Amino acid sequence: MLDWRKYILNNGLTVLTHEAWDTPLATVNVLYNVGSRDEDPRCTGFAHLFEHLMFGGTERVPDYDAVVSSLGGENNAFTNNDITNYYVTVPVDGLQTALGLEADRMGGLNLTQKALDVQQKVVKEEYNQRYMNRPYGDMWLLLRPLCYKVSPYRWATIGADIQHVEDATLMDVQQFHEHFYCPDNAILSVAAPLTHEEIVGMVERAFGTLLRPRKRIGEERCFAREREYSQEPLQTASRRMEVERDVPTDAVYMAWPMCDRYGADFQACDLISDILGTGNSSRLYRGMVSEGRLVSEADACITGDVGQGLLMVSAKVREGEDPEEVAEMIRREAFKLTEAPVDAYELEKVENKYESTFVFSQYKASDRAMGLCYYTWLGDTSLVNREPEKYRQVTPEELQRAAKRLFRTENENLLIIRKK
Repeated sequence: MLDWRKYILNNGLTVLTHEAWDTPLATVNVLYNVGSRDEDPRCTGFAHLFEHLMFGGTERVPDYDAVVSSLGGENNAFTNNDITNYYVTVPVDGLQTALGLEADRMGGLNLTQKALDVQQKVVKEEYNQRYMNRPYGDMWLLLRPLCYKVSPYRWATIGADIQHVEDATLMDVQQFHEHFYCPDNAILSVAAPLTHEEIVGMVERAFGTLLRPRKRIGEERCFAREREYSQEPLQTASRRMEVERDVPTDAVYMAWPMCDRYGADFQACDLISDILGTGNSSRLYRGMVSEGRLVSEADACITGDVGQGLLMVSAKVREGEDPEEVAEMIRREAFKLTEAPVDAYELEKVENKYESTFVFSQYKASDRAMGLCYYTWLGDTSLVNREPEKYRQVTPEELQRAAKRLFRTENENLLIIRKK
């Protein structure tokens, strides 16, 4: 069981401490309650752009990476639809310095026109390399607006149009930082071989002088639900799109809108994706991949968004096979889950696989620090220990009912990428 304690600074910063006595390292994880869903549809890609800008340095520390390297540490970050997350791991005697670095760029990021120009070019290059010049790289750029018409999930974190990032002004990014990068919109966790009191003292010294909160901060918050977002209406007709690309082989992508992270079907949908397409014993692998059948690979997953998500199946079609036949085969396998409850053994197998993955994800103290931030952001830190219980509670009958709600003909979105 993972132990933690919570503390809230006067400026609204939520702090979680984990006494990690199994490591000589200390991890500082900072989760900001901002993702691509918080962007103006006319100015998308800002959350991801800002992730890059946060490594541009401050007036006090012009080179963030150089200081981390001098400590013998490592750092990284990611942006998704819902959050932006940063972490730095250092030997424990460098913890105060690492906290100072995070506090410094939260309160004093050096946003200059030169820094913006550099990062705009970096993001554009990333867009070209990851999305435009990689086979199937633009899949999400096509699939998201096919599945979503109203929700802010309809664009990828890179943005709906790279021109939005290119056109960003210095005032735009300064306002973005002022609005979202403040103590009362962040969750900080520290995992280190130190006591709670020692960690809190160090956090107070680093972050305590930052600005006060703009509103009263309660002890229990659900950051993820503090803002209103446009809700996607119920899909009433199937949708499809076909494109040609310079790819090795045809590919089929099928997606079905599902409930949000708090929905009663969330765990069942996640298990359905594992039954369909995770591992060599999955139904799609046995029916479509093994023994040189229709496709060379097939996978299934859920997007895991806190809002209305997607269950998605992807398949790479073997040369000479028909993508339409592949799509029909996927449909048949999906609809089988609506016709009868799964075997108890098959369900237990994917529940075991989930739990083992979950437990392994807490092996490193840095992963524990991230988990504490994430579940606190969801509104229930105790899920860092209890999440597997919720998966264990799913019965074959509940999984079948979830499949019936999910795999409706009018709820299907089909994207076919054909080889030129």
